Amino acid sequence: MEFKDYYEVLGVKRDATADEIKKSYRKLARKYHPDLSKEPDAEARMKELNEAHAVLSDPEKRAAYDNVGKGFQAGQEFRPPPNWDAGFEFTGGGFSGAEGADFSDFFSELFGGRAPGMGAGMGGRAGRARQSYQARGEDHHAKIELELEDAYRGASRTITLQVPQINDQGRVQVVPRTLDVRIPKGVREGQMIRLSGQGGPGYGSGPAGDLFLEVHFKPHERYRVEERDVYETLPISPWEAALGAQIKAPLPDGTVEVRIPEGSQTGRKLRLRGRGIPGDPPGDLYLVLEVAVPPADTPKARELYERMASELAFNPRKHLGV
Repeated sequence: MEFKDYYEVLGVKRDATADEIKKSYRKLARKYHPDLSKEPDAEARMKELNEAHAVLSDPEKRAAYDNVGKGFQAGQEFRPPPNWDAGFEFTGGGFSGAEGADFSDFFSELFGGRAPGMGAGMGGRAGRARQSYQARGEDHHAKIELELEDAYRGASRTITLQVPQINDQGRVQVVPRTLDVRIPKGVREGQMIRLSGQGGPGYGSGPAGDLFLEVHFKPHERYRVEERDVYETLPISPWEAALGAQIKAPLPDGTVEVRIPEGSQTGRKLRLRGRGIPGDPPGDLYLVLEVAVPPADTPKARELYERMASELAFNPRKHLGV
């Protein structure tokens, strides 16, 4: 996918004010509007202008776009990194299905998952707001990255979100917002934690909206998560695999003693029922065995390997016919 430089599309600098963006968009829209323009590519150019304006005229989306697009130029191969928008707080309002359908794959990759909210429902709310001079504030959305262990025990975390605002000069600036959040025990990947009243301010005497934090687990060197199930690679020695053994295995919530069955091989799974992420029902934890081969880095170790090679009639490739 190619990176789109929305500033280049609108012909403005990256530090352009909101007014400069608006003026440039209006000027170019008059030039390329399909009903008025005689330019051969008017319709395509108008779609590009609409897309660029939709992002750069929205302080939150502009700040997120600036963050993910640092160092990229128009036409350069681009893929947004995982959780690129973690820590950015977005309003619940997004783009209607009809509007988003006219936008590029690049736009859909960045903002297509935002909750729609600019259609008839929003219009109805706006109409009520004009009549009564009060309305509930917008819901905001952000991502939060947690340790897997937080899901087992629950936790309290202080998080800092990046909230885009327009300053007195009409330029977008990102200001930090700090919140204390209680992480419930049993939280899972993709779950929304709702913080009541922490969204956008209400209009008039209307109540504030809510803040929804979408949970993502940080990559872990030992564990892998699928829904509520947890997978852990457990190294064992060749003699533990061959003869069987009772060994200790570390888990996210402590240590457990497990029995390694005789004749185990790499890849064998041992299921610990109910030891995955807590819930109703809880998930399971799977220990995936991995036979670790000791190095032959001493004379004694080499002697032992040479004895096994000469005394054990073992061919690991026998099933391959060689």
